[in-house]
Amino acid sequence: MRDAPAPAVPSLPRGGTDWADRAVTAAVWSVALLFTGVFLWIVGDLVRHGLPHLSWGFLTDAPMDAGRAGGIAPILVSTFLIVGVCLAVSLPLGVGTAVFLAEFSRGESLPARLVRGSLDVLAGVPSIVFGLFGNALFSLYLGMGFSILSGGLTLACMVLPILIRSTEEGLRAVPDDYRKAAAALGLSRTATLWRILLPAATPGLVVGLVLGIGRALSETAALLFTSGYVARMPGSLLDSGRSLTVHIYDLAMNVPGGEANAYATAVVLVTLLLVINMLTFQIADRWLHRRITRT
Repeated sequence: MRDAPAPAVPSLPRGGTDWADRAVTAAVWSVALLFTGVFLWIVGDLVRHGLPHLSWGFLTDAPMDAGRAGGIAPILVSTFLIVGVCLAVSLPLGVGTAVFLAEFSRGESLPARLVRGSLDVLAGVPSIVFGLFGNALFSLYLGMGFSILSGGLTLACMVLPILIRSTEEGLRAVPDDYRKAAAALGLSRTATLWRILLPAATPGLVVGLVLGIGRALSETAALLFTSGYVARMPGSLLDSGRSLTVHIYDLAMNVPGGEANAYATAVVLVTLLLVINMLTFQIADRWLHRRITRT
């Protein structure tokens, strides 16, 4: 007997699928172009108004006439000190907490769930609330007053949720085969963490670090209540210091005729953000390459 012919499989119409693919592609490109256009418009406006007022003297001189003249040298120093205090406190605490949550907590234990829930809530707290908390704890209760140290510690509290969660997700993204292979070779948990897991989780750590630095550099409300707005060169971490964002706010809102220097300071701030982001990624790539080469 001759075999019966197999039933023909009906072909799906491709017209509708192609149209849907084109629509989704067009929507994605439209959103990307929209955000790129908004970014370029903002940067172009800052450059157009601020670049003519930039000079070497603007970066090395102290503010004069309430900021209408002079430069931003003390403000740059205060900003770097505030961010330095923030990173010096948040990096070890953030990475240590992320390692505990990802590697040493027992699955979905109650302490781990409480810590993660607290971090998620803190990540959504407005910066003005952090400012009031920092003012009450660091400035008043601990007696630090309006100081760079108070501002840096307050920013560390703000940066910790972002840094911890991104580093934890980077560690959780490392395949379990790495851990099993390290255990089979007889490596301790500390050696496995330092030599294998942290290098593999570097992208997550870098993302959290970049986001944390960006938030620290761009923060205004919290620093108004903690680091203050004195525009002189700080002599120590216990002196008050004005950050770049506070300086921009003061010139734009409280100083008539200060818009030109406010735009110039904004250009410096955006440039710092771009440079720090690029340097962070380059340093992380070199460190990761060096670790891989050694092993």
